[in-house]
Amino acid sequence: MSKIIYRLFVFFYNAALHLASFWNSKARLWVQGRKQLLEKIKLSFEGNSSPVIWMHAASLGEFEQGRPVITQLKSIYPDYKIVITFFSPSGYENKKNYTGADYIFYLPADSEINARKFISIIKPSLVIWVKYEFWFHYLSELKKRDIPVVLISALFRPGQPFFKFYGSLWRNMLLCFKAIFVQNQQSAELLKTIGIEKNVTVSGDTRFDSVINTAENFAALPGLIKLFCGSQKVVVAGSTWAEDEEELLHFVKNNKAIKFIIAPHETAKSNIEEVQTRFTGCLLYSQLTESNVQTGNVLVIDNIGMLSRLYKYAHITYVGGGFGDDGLHNILEAAVYGKPVIFGPNYEKFPEATDLIAYGGAISVENTLELEKVLNNLITSDELREGYAAKAKLFIYNNKGATEKIISFITR
Repeated sequence: MSKIIYRLFVFFYNAALHLASFWNSKARLWVQGRKQLLEKIKLSFEGNSSPVIWMHAASLGEFEQGRPVITQLKSIYPDYKIVITFFSPSGYENKKNYTGADYIFYLPADSEINARKFISIIKPSLVIWVKYEFWFHYLSELKKRDIPVVLISALFRPGQPFFKFYGSLWRNMLLCFKAIFVQNQQSAELLKTIGIEKNVTVSGDTRFDSVINTAENFAALPGLIKLFCGSQKVVVAGSTWAEDEEELLHFVKNNKAIKFIIAPHETAKSNIEEVQTRFTGCLLYSQLTESNVQTGNVLVIDNIGMLSRLYKYAHITYVGGGFGDDGLHNILEAAVYGKPVIFGPNYEKFPEATDLIAYGGAISVENTLELEKVLNNLITSDELREGYAAKAKLFIYNNKGATEKIISFITR
């Protein structure tokens, strides 16, 4: 019965995305990206005789968790081809030209036929899944073929189907993994309650290794960014949604002596136009020139791929997602540079946020007034700001090492 319910769920989910594609740009990309997808993948793989490592990530955040593992495996096994698949357009569209992989695709929708065809085409020797995507038909087919699958940076919560009376199919999916690397002890303890223990390792979060690598191999952004910042205090607000921008708006309008760099999560033209309307007179990065770079104090980043380096230029960072329902974005990208991190109140599903607050490197705010008070305090007190900054960086470096644990298991 649970398989029937699962198949119905996948069917109606796919149907809903097709319907939404008429008005939603992300859904449209999801649908268009899967048109004749298996045929395109088969054509791409014609003539390939090399062994394959396949990594699947739901989206961009999960890709960043998998990146350090894939990078090391590519170095250790240079003759292997690396395949990366994404479920969501935000992952695929951001990383479709990533040079660290040989093939990058959308994952064909989960069905017995698609799973069988896809795995037959790429013939993986090793499969790595990141964090929390579980597709029954793919995992079942991999297990049937005795292909090792490793789950990394996994995070489990009591509310997930694995731990419910109706979750037998989900629990069976966990049995398909040769090894499960979890981010924290709480996840390991939860898995114990359903009899999953022997192949579970508490490794930590690979994103710590990923952001450290980015920071230690920092590549400066074009000079206009530095010119825009000048000698003034700089606040970088990354991965913002409308809710975040509304909370920031009053402070931005009333602090012309501070430079603000805002990198919205959505860079579609329609959203950038909304941001421009919100922050009247702002500059767009795509239109930045030497002649206009000093004419405003708000710069909106209307492209993708810069954010992880933009935080380097900040005195204070704000990370979006905490005032809405979309989930807090990557706070580690900001903390690694030794910057105080601010975010909204909705962070309970993100243990790194709780931990960074406890460490003294981040502050969560409930509303506009709190946000303005925190920003004012951090801007006016160098001592306070530097204290948060030092603790943020220390937090990152004290949590590195997950990648080595995973690589050690795979290569033993």
